[in-house]
Amino acid sequence: MSEPSPLLEVSGLSKRFGAVVALRSANLSVRPGEIHALMGANGAGKSTLVKVLTGVLRPDGGTITVRGQVRAIVSPAEARRAGLMPVYQDPALIPDLTVLQNLRLTATRVDAVRHWLSELGMSGIDFGAQARELPAPSLRLLDLARALAAEPDVLLLDEITAALPADLTERVFEVIGRRREQARSVIFISHRLAEVSIFCDRATVLRDGETVGVVEPARGGDARIVDLMLGPVAADVVQAEAQRAPTNAGSAAGHVRLEVRSLRAGNMLQDVSFSVRSGEVLGIAALEGQGQRELFDCLAGVRRPDGGQILAEGRVTAFRHPYDAIRAGLVLVPADRMQALLRQRSVRENIALPLVSRIARWGLINPRAERRRVNQAIHRLQIDTRAQSQVRRLSGGNQQKVSIARWLAAGFQTLLCFDPTRGIDIGTKRQIYLLVRELAAAGSAILLFTSELAEIPLACDRVIVLFGGRVVQVLPARIADESTLLRAAHGLAAEAAS
Repeated sequence: MSEPSPLLEVSGLSKRFGAVVALRSANLSVRPGEIHALMGANGAGKSTLVKVLTGVLRPDGGTITVRGQVRAIVSPAEARRAGLMPVYQDPALIPDLTVLQNLRLTATRVDAVRHWLSELGMSGIDFGAQARELPAPSLRLLDLARALAAEPDVLLLDEITAALPADLTERVFEVIGRRREQARSVIFISHRLAEVSIFCDRATVLRDGETVGVVEPARGGDARIVDLMLGPVAADVVQAEAQRAPTNAGSAAGHVRLEVRSLRAGNMLQDVSFSVRSGEVLGIAALEGQGQRELFDCLAGVRRPDGGQILAEGRVTAFRHPYDAIRAGLVLVPADRMQALLRQRSVRENIALPLVSRIARWGLINPRAERRRVNQAIHRLQIDTRAQSQVRRLSGGNQQKVSIARWLAAGFQTLLCFDPTRGIDIGTKRQIYLLVRELAAAGSAILLFTSELAEIPLACDRVIVLFGGRVVQVLPARIADESTLLRAAHGLAAEAAS
């Protein structure tokens, strides 16, 4: 018996953003009535492929064929006409509008949305409530119900279950599983291998923007998927790990600067405990949506935890504002440089900002001392100040250096680095990791999350792995190879090492 013709076929799809190649040669074939997983490590090109298929981005090359017909998908409206409907990672509802207003804005049938919400076990949602008032699971299922209301041939789900509890996840799979009977298909992106193994018929794996394999997860394909995602181990990472100087992890000399006890926040951060000592770099490894953002937000005073304790220098703290965290010695370097910087102001003004904010408490700042501290930070990080009149004119790497330099000038006890090397060149990455090691050697404590698992051994002494908002593994960074971390981050943690 011959296989049915593909419902959706992608051939040689490519997409560049300047010098960055997001998709190199992506191929994908989805059969009618199939739940097809799209797998890959962070940065492999999964979300870019979804955005190309749904008309948000235009490809540079390749073809998209739907039901045997080549389609030029140049807009979301064209994707919808072709029968392709997405549910993205972030809610697609306007926060200040009510649910009903959001549905009317997209000309979505309200009765159809109510039907699908009932099927998903969420019939109690108030359509008169503003979107911002609804919890994350409700927003995710509203997006899904809106997509289902369009009756698409191919439903594209990007991390739909990441923010859902187990009962709602089960309802989602019950609903999308019934699409098989109608010969309609689902493209399912998830970091949870257990879900992929149970619910998906096949999985296409991307690595560095290319399709590297197609696997049947139910036939023992978990290990094969991970192997395809990892690819060959980068030689320079291995060499850097081998040459890295010994660190003081576990040394009795370092006292505990930061301790977290049973921290909880929302649905994502469930129960996290750990401590970081003076002179130590503690790495956080986690895939998208496992509670790492909520953890850093709580530690930086951006949000209040729902339970648990944060201890800074042995004292229980209660942060109501980021200033409270800064006063306690905890400072944040975010992945989004523009979140931390004043775009229209100069390099020097941005670096000096924490010094200026202390005037009310400490009196007037000596301009000469301020200049000296700012200059020392610029020199230490080798910041290119040729475009210093406005920090927005700097490269991304130099902008990130500025966000770190301000804390070098101001001083701190614990540095919270949330994916600090995202989107910057390899040379600047190494500079930042070298600085992190120097800061730890000088007595600071560093908490470092990176989405690049291979970079964990470059800077860290220990690493904890988060999955489902909990710590599932703790191990020395020297044995934290990418394969071990990836398996743990997918909920396949081996026996914890210490």
